[in-house]
Amino acid sequence: METFLADLKATPLAQYLRTSRWGYAAVSAAHILGIALLVGAVLPLNLRLLGAWRIVPQSDLVRVLVPAAVAGLAIAAIAGAMLFSVRAQEYATIGFFQAKLVLITLGVVSALALHRGYGFLLEGASRARLAGHALVSIACWVGALVCGRLIAFVD
Repeated sequence: METFLADLKATPLAQYLRTSRWGYAAVSAAHILGIALLVGAVLPLNLRLLGAWRIVPQSDLVRVLVPAAVAGLAIAAIAGAMLFSVRAQEYATIGFFQAKLVLITLGVVSALALHRGYGFLLEGASRARLAGHALVSIACWVGALVCGRLIAFVD
């Protein structure tokens, strides 16, 4: 693993990002944009699954917010991998980074399992099942967001 991380840190992209003020800033901004899109879509959807905004059909929100969340996740993951490459060996040892990856994995697996079990629009899922998923999802994504932010404060 150490060799892989060292090789990743030595890639031309990682070297460029370490030396390019604006390149690193652009990738960091893309990462933040992806996170904002992801969390900005996931939170209202989960609040709806918990019973908020019952006047708005759940299927309408799912049709809009799930693709937005997926796009945000893709942007955040690609940009995050690029940022990781800059200090791969250091980041890999940070507990908050490791916790962030676990929470992201749990959030993705939970969402995939829910949609696989009940279809894209989540029709047929009980209120209890949706509420349980919503609580897990909120915990995962907010937890990942907090852990990601805390990485900056670790020496």
